[in-house]
Amino acid sequence: MNQAISISMLDGVIKRTIETVEASKAQIFEISEHARQQGNTLKLELHELRQEISKVIQKVDALELAYRKSRNRLVLVSRNFHTYTEEDIRIAYEEASRIQVELSIFRERENNLKRRRNDLERQLRNLEETIERAEKLVTQMGVVLGYLTGDLSKVDEALETAKQHQMMGLKIIQAQEEERKRVAREIHDGPAQSMANVVLRSEIVEKMLKNDRILEAQMELHELKEMVRMSLADVRRIIFDLRPMALDDLGLVPTLQKYIQTYEERTQVTVDLVVFGVEQPLKSSVKAAIFRLVQECLNNVEKHAGANKVQVKLEFLEDALVLVVKDDGIGFDVDQLTAKGGSFGLLGMKERAQLLEGTMELQSSPGEGTKVMFQIPVKY
Repeated sequence: MNQAISISMLDGVIKRTIETVEASKAQIFEISEHARQQGNTLKLELHELRQEISKVIQKVDALELAYRKSRNRLVLVSRNFHTYTEEDIRIAYEEASRIQVELSIFRERENNLKRRRNDLERQLRNLEETIERAEKLVTQMGVVLGYLTGDLSKVDEALETAKQHQMMGLKIIQAQEEERKRVAREIHDGPAQSMANVVLRSEIVEKMLKNDRILEAQMELHELKEMVRMSLADVRRIIFDLRPMALDDLGLVPTLQKYIQTYEERTQVTVDLVVFGVEQPLKSSVKAAIFRLVQECLNNVEKHAGANKVQVKLEFLEDALVLVVKDDGIGFDVDQLTAKGGSFGLLGMKERAQLLEGTMELQSSPGEGTKVMFQIPVKY
């Protein structure tokens, strides 16, 4: 009873903590979004300001040239007063004075615009730093929330292997948060940034059309079309990374072939996909898990192995599916890595295999490459 009360009290404390952390996380996210909106507004203003500065500089250059010519004209008529009339001298003097005044005005305007530009650039840098700090805080809070929202109903069972499960759980949550952060960053730096540019440049096109600058507007619209096309390609790639729809439409093997082709083009690493047996219909969750295992293995090869060739072997047995990924990279000391607690990638793959009631075996040594083997029980 006391134990139940203690767990109940602990659960209440954790729930209140979770609510507080979630509220703080939402507030930080709002701050980040507000800063991002301000940044987009500043970027638009900065773009227009730079265009105006360019025009003013051109005007200043033209006025400086005109002023030099007017000064030369004034010197000429002053020295040859017997040749020119007083009216000629007066006109030359007034013209030089007028250009000098106009030049002074535009120089002052140039300086004011540059000061405003520098101020906007400084504000934009500050906003970008604020957004970066906010994103880090959101990631950290996500890790805390993921850890706090664990199931407390099996505390006694969890305590038996508390240290191991705590380490693995925390690392998995961190890996999940990093993956979410990576996807968010890809969306922010890719489609979101492109869409912001589309909004900015569409406003420029709108101004061009109002000023009857049709040809320039058509050129801008052509560039906008290309930008939207590239953004669409980025969105499709991100969607494929999150959950390849081809898994349900085409099956596991064709989806792996498509992914490997893209992987080879991006990394210049040769990947040989070998399939034994006939592909059998698998549950959607099993297909997704197998695809993620291959994806994670190849990501590890790209990041750490320094390999030139990789073999991916997929074998369909009567009651199991065997996956082997072998590379000719630099390899590593398995015992040494295990003593350090393993890596996020290997822990994640092991956890995914265990969720499928399967096994994972790792073989590697320095200079001898790496071989990862999975055996997943399946029912066709």
